[in-house]
Amino acid sequence: MSFFWFRKNFIIYLLLFIVVYSLPSYGSEKEQEKYKYLDLFGQVFDRVRSSYVEDVSDKELIEKAIDGMLSGLDPHSGYMNEDVWKEMQMDTKGKFGGLGIEITMEEGFVKVIAPIEDTPAYDAGILAGDYIIQIDDTPVFGLTLNEAVELMRGKKGESIIITISRENTEPFEVKIIRDYINIRSVKSEVVDDVGYLRITSFNEQTEKSLIDAIKEIQSDTGIDIVGYVLDVRSNPGGLLTQAVKVTDIFLERGEIVSTRGRDKKDIKRYRAKKKDITSGKPLVVIIDGGSASASEIVAGALQDHRRAIILGTQSFGKGSVQTIIPFQVSNSNNLSGIRLTTSRYYTPSGESIQGKGITPDIIIEQGEFESYDFKTFSESDLKDSLDKNEKKSETEDEVKELTQFEKRLAIDYQLQRAIDLIRGVSLYKETLE
Repeated sequence: MSFFWFRKNFIIYLLLFIVVYSLPSYGSEKEQEKYKYLDLFGQVFDRVRSSYVEDVSDKELIEKAIDGMLSGLDPHSGYMNEDVWKEMQMDTKGKFGGLGIEITMEEGFVKVIAPIEDTPAYDAGILAGDYIIQIDDTPVFGLTLNEAVELMRGKKGESIIITISRENTEPFEVKIIRDYINIRSVKSEVVDDVGYLRITSFNEQTEKSLIDAIKEIQSDTGIDIVGYVLDVRSNPGGLLTQAVKVTDIFLERGEIVSTRGRDKKDIKRYRAKKKDITSGKPLVVIIDGGSASASEIVAGALQDHRRAIILGTQSFGKGSVQTIIPFQVSNSNNLSGIRLTTSRYYTPSGESIQGKGITPDIIIEQGEFESYDFKTFSESDLKDSLDKNEKKSETEDEVKELTQFEKRLAIDYQLQRAIDLIRGVSLYKETLE
C-alpha cells in the first residue's frame, strides 16, 4: 500500500468525519438520518472508485449519482451536464440538433411522446406511443433517459439506427440521418372559409408566430372567415409561459391554468389578460395521444371555458411542471443544471391532467381511408338529360396539381371533421341571430 494512496484516502475520510461529527448534538432525528445516509453515500463512492473493474473519473461518478437520484424520482427529472445544458438553451429558442422527438421513460424503455413535425424522426415515420428498444447496437433497457438521449445525439449528417416496438407490429429498425432542427412552431392555411392553425411545439417564437398567422388570415379581405381550427396533434409541449400566452389569444378573461407544488399554499394562477383576437368566432381544437404538456394546458383551458370544442382522441396526460435550475461548478465558467419536477398543473375547473389527459368533447379516431374506383353518376350523366351540355361546360375546369396541404387534407379524417364542425357551428349561430 503506497503512501500516496494512504494520504488520498485519509483526506476523504477526514472530510466525511468532519461533516458527520460536526453536527450539533441536538439535531433532529430526521437530520441525523440524513447525514447517516450521506455517510453511506461516501462509503459507496469510495468503494466504487477504488474497486470498479474500470477506472472511472470522480466527475463521471458524481454526475451519474446526481442523475440517478433525479431520474429515480420521475421520468421527467434529470441532470443536464454542460453539453446537454447548452443544447437545452437552443431547444427553447427553436433550433437544436438531433432526431426531433420528445421522449420519456416507461417500463425501462424509451417511449416517444411525439415526433416534432418536419424533423428527421417525423419524416422517418416515428409515431407517438412507439417504444425505442435499441439504439444502434445498444439495448435501451437499463439505461437512464439521459444516457439514451446522449446515444441519440450526434453530428448533423450522421446516421443512427433505432429499433422500434409498436403495438400489433413486430419490432423493426429505422435508419435516421441526424440534422439541425429548425422548428417552425406555427403553420397556417385557409380552407375555403376556415382558418387552419397548426402548432408543432411551444417555444419562444410560438405566441408571436400564431398572432402573425391569424392576422395574415384576417387580412385577406376576399375571404369571410367563419371560424378556426387549432391543431395540436403530436405536439409534445414546451414552455409553460407560451402555453398561457397562446390560450390568452382566444380568451377574454378567466383562469388559464394553475400550478400547485408540495406546499398546499404554493399555488400560482395564470389568467387571461388580452382580448380574443378572433372575435369569438367558432374554434375547434384537435388533439391526440401525442398532445402533451403545454398542448394539454391550451386544450384544457379552452374546453373548461367552453371557448372551443375539443375533437380527436385522448391526450398524453403529462400534467407536471419541470423547473430548470442552473448550477455552476467551482472554478468554471460553464453551467450545468437539473430538471426538477416542482409542481402539477390544473385546468380552470381544478382537474389535474397528470396520468389522465384531456378527454375530447367529440372522440374521433383518425381512421384509415380506402380508395375505390367506383364511378359515380348524377342526373346530368343520363341520356338526353335537360341542361346536360350546360352542366358539362360548367364542370370542365382545368385540373390543377394539389398542394402538399391539400394532399394531406384529403386523407386527414380528423381535420375534415373539424372543418365540417366549424361550418356547422357557424351556420347554427347565424340562425340564432
